[in-house]
Amino acid sequence: MSKELIVPHHIAIIMDGNRRWAKENNLNSIEGHMAGSKNFKKIAEACYKMGVKILTVYAFSTENWKREKIEVNYLMKLLALFLKKELSTFSKKNIKLNIIGEIEKLPKNVRKIAEKVTRNTKDNKKGILNLAISYGGRVEILNAVKKMIKDKINPDKINEELFGNYLYTAGQPDPDLLIRTSGEMRTSNFLPWQCVYSELYFSQKLWPDFSEKDLEKAIEEFRNKQRRFGK
Repeated sequence: MSKELIVPHHIAIIMDGNRRWAKENNLNSIEGHMAGSKNFKKIAEACYKMGVKILTVYAFSTENWKREKIEVNYLMKLLALFLKKELSTFSKKNIKLNIIGEIEKLPKNVRKIAEKVTRNTKDNKKGILNLAISYGGRVEILNAVKKMIKDKINPDKINEELFGNYLYTAGQPDPDLLIRTSGEMRTSNFLPWQCVYSELYFSQKLWPDFSEKDLEKAIEEFRNKQRRFGK
């Protein structure tokens, strides 16, 4: 990667295409998710190596609970295994992990592991990894409104900054770049509030095939954009 490359501070990724990749390779969907999980680790490491400070990935949406039970159960096991296995990596590389979404809906054992990892990495400073699990953007906004009502916030005091403090990503800058793989050109209820001014990059690659070179290409395109933020 060129030394002159300007790297986004915050990248968000919709990791799409695991099941299609599996089908194209005559594999079952579980093998596709396994390949996607391996690729996630590789791309995450590349992001932090390039200088990205915050990475937010769409790992499991609220709609994904509607999938076949065997697939959902496997995804939960894969998540638990990943968190257990990578705890030492997060600590060693000084990465703080946040789980954003309706955590209370996760299986109890997965929730306990997630809480342990977030607790043990809360003081890490080099970078942040937001894992969006059981996440839906509209639900996030609705939950923020409910919290504000519960806190009896004066409507006249509500502004964008205050509202942002009630979101899962409170205290973090919005994503500079949103990447989606698999050729789909929509954001699918992912960070609707936070990504209003994010640059969008759509890759034709299915997630397990999305490489470090593809990541560099997305960042190169980001660098060539003139961000006006509506001005």
